Amino acid sequence: MADQADRVERGGGRAGAGGDGLSLRELKKIRTRERISGEATRLFVARGFEQVTVAEVARAAEVSTMTVFNYFPRKEDLFLDRIPEAFELVTRAVRERGEGVAPLEALHRLALDLLEQGHPLAGVGFWDRHWWQVLMDSAALQARGREALEEFENTLAGLFAEAGGAGPDEHGPRLAAALTVAAYRSVYATVIRRQMAGVPVEKIAAEQWELLQHTYDVLSRVL
Repeated sequence: MADQADRVERGGGRAGAGGDGLSLRELKKIRTRERISGEATRLFVARGFEQVTVAEVARAAEVSTMTVFNYFPRKEDLFLDRIPEAFELVTRAVRERGEGVAPLEALHRLALDLLEQGHPLAGVGFWDRHWWQVLMDSAALQARGREALEEFENTLAGLFAEAGGAGPDEHGPRLAAALTVAAYRSVYATVIRRQMAGVPVEKIAAEQWELLQHTYDVLSRVL
C-alpha cells in the first residue's frame, strides 16, 4: 500500500524528470508540472473530481491558480495529464521506426514496451484501480477522454498517411487509424474491467500481453 500511495501522490511515477540534457529552467518547469498534477490526482482520488476546485489544487501544490492554468488549460487536463505524452510516444514510434518496420508494427512494439516497463500508459498498475474509479465517476472526465480519442485517431491517420505517402484526407489512412484505435481501445477496456473486478495486477499484465499479440495479428491481416 505504501508503494501504491506514493505512486498516486506522484501522479503515477512519471519518468523523464531525471534531467539528462535539460537546463535548470526546464527541469524546474517539469517538476512544477508534476507537483501540480500529483497533488491534483491525490485530491481527486480522495474526494472525487467534481468535489475539488482548481484553487484547492493550487494551494496543495503551493502555486497560484494562474500557474495551474499555465500548465493545464482545462481542469480535466490535471487528471488526464498524460495525453500529450501518449501523443508524443506514438508519433515518435511511427516516425522513428526502423527500416522495413511498418507503422502498425512500431505501435505494437511500443505497446509491449510500455507494458514491460510498467508504464502508467500501459493501462494496468498497482495504483490504476483508484485512477479509473475517479474517471468512471466523472462525466466531465469521460467526455474529455472521448475527445482525446478522437484527437488521437486524427493524429494516427496523419501518421499513417505520412508513412504511406498518401494525402491527409484520403480514406485509407483514416480507416486504418479508426480500426487501430478501436482495436486497442477494446484491449484496454478489457484490462480495466479485470482490474476493477479485483483481479491481481500480475495476472492482468500476462493476459494483456496475449491480448496485444492477438490484436496485432488481427489488425495485420485486416490492414
